[in-house]
Amino acid sequence: MSQTLHPTIFSTERQGLFEQSTDPVALLAGLIPPARPQSLYVHIPFCFHKCHYCDFYSIVDNRQRQEQFTRRLVSELLCLQPFLTPPAHTIFVGGGTPTLLEPSLWKALLPAITALAKPDSSTEFTVEANPETVTPELLDCLVAGGVNRLSIGAQSFNPAHLKTLERWHDPANVARAVELARSAGLSNLSLDLIFAIPGQSLDDWLSDLDAALALEPTHLSCYGLTYEPNTPLAARLAEGSVERVDEDLEAEMFLETRRRLRVAGLEPYEISNFAHTGFECRHNLAYWRNEDWITAGPSASGHVAGRRWKNAPHLGRYLESTGPAPLSECDQPAPATQLAERLLMGLRLAEGVEIEVITTAAAQLGRAEALTGCIDRIRASGAIVESEGRWRIAEESILIADTIIGSVMQAVDP
Repeated sequence: MSQTLHPTIFSTERQGLFEQSTDPVALLAGLIPPARPQSLYVHIPFCFHKCHYCDFYSIVDNRQRQEQFTRRLVSELLCLQPFLTPPAHTIFVGGGTPTLLEPSLWKALLPAITALAKPDSSTEFTVEANPETVTPELLDCLVAGGVNRLSIGAQSFNPAHLKTLERWHDPANVARAVELARSAGLSNLSLDLIFAIPGQSLDDWLSDLDAALALEPTHLSCYGLTYEPNTPLAARLAEGSVERVDEDLEAEMFLETRRRLRVAGLEPYEISNFAHTGFECRHNLAYWRNEDWITAGPSASGHVAGRRWKNAPHLGRYLESTGPAPLSECDQPAPATQLAERLLMGLRLAEGVEIEVITTAAAQLGRAEALTGCIDRIRASGAIVESEGRWRIAEESILIADTIIGSVMQAVDP
C-alpha cells in the first residue's frame, strides 16, 4: 500500500511556475528549494490483477512494457540527482506490485536508485511485495542492491475474504515469503492486513491477526477497508452485492487489534500502524511528519517545503517522455491549509504534534486564539492530552480521532 496516508490534497489549479516552462527539469527545479529532501519514493505500476478495493494507479501488464518502463525509470532517476541530498534517509519502492519485475530488470534499476540516493547503513530501503512473486533469486537481487526492508501485502489469511477483495494469492505463500526473506537476510519485515471486509466476523479477523503474529513481523499495517470512489468494490456496494461490516463490529475489530498487538509488543505509533520499538516505518513517518521527499514513476506524489506535485498517472505518457516524469497536478497550498494538513497527519501519530511549533504557525495566521480555544475544549473532555510539550489524542478517544482532528483543522482553516 504505497504512499498510503499521503498528506496532500492536490489542487487542479497550476501555479504560474508550471505554466511558464515545458522543460521537465526546469519545472522540477522550480519546485525544489535549496534545502533538498532526503527521502525517495519510486512507483512501479504493474500488477498481476487489479484488486477491487485498490485506487492506487496500477495496470495489469503482460510484461511487454516492463523492460521499456525500467529503462525509462532509470533515465528519470538519473535526472533527479540534483534534487536529492544523499545519503537518503529513506527509500520506498511501491506500486502496483514492484516484485512483478524480473530480477534482471531489478539488476538494472537498483544501481540507478543507489546512484541517486547513495544509501548508507542507516538508510531504510523498503520494497513492497506480493507473496506470490517472492522468489529466492528476486530476494538475493534485492538484498545485493541494498534493500533492507520488505513490506508484504497479506491483507487476509482467509481465502473467502481474499476473494471478496479480488486478491488471488494463496494465504500459505505469506509464510513462505517471510521464510524466504529471512533466509535471504531480510529481518525487517512488514505485513499489510485489512479488516472490516464484507462477511468478516470478529473471530475471522482475530484469526488473521494470530496468523500474522505467528510470523513474527517487525511491523504491521492494519487498515479498515475503505470503499474508494470509482473502484469495483465501491460499485458492488452501491449495487448491493456486498454489505459493509456493522459499524460497532468494525470498532470492536479496531480496538481488539490495538489490544492484541500491544500484548505482542507491537506498539501503535500511528492509528493504523504498529511496530516493535525501532522498527517504525521511517519513510511513512516522513509523510506524517510533513517532511520532504521526491518521487519517480507515473502517478507518484512529491512534497518539498510546502510545494507538492503529482506525476501523471499514465504509463503511455511516461514512456514517451524524457527527463523527470510529466506532471498532472501541482500546487502550493495556502499556509492555513498547510497547517490544517499538518494537524491532520500529526495527530494520527502516537507522538502527536509539538505545541510550540503548531501554535507559532497558528499565531502567524491570526488563528492562535481559535486553535487554543478548540484544544482547551477538547482537553476538558479528556479527548486530547498534553504532555512533554505535545498534544496527543487520548487512547480512550482513539475511536473518534477523525472527529477530533476535523474540529482542530477547522479551527485553523475555517
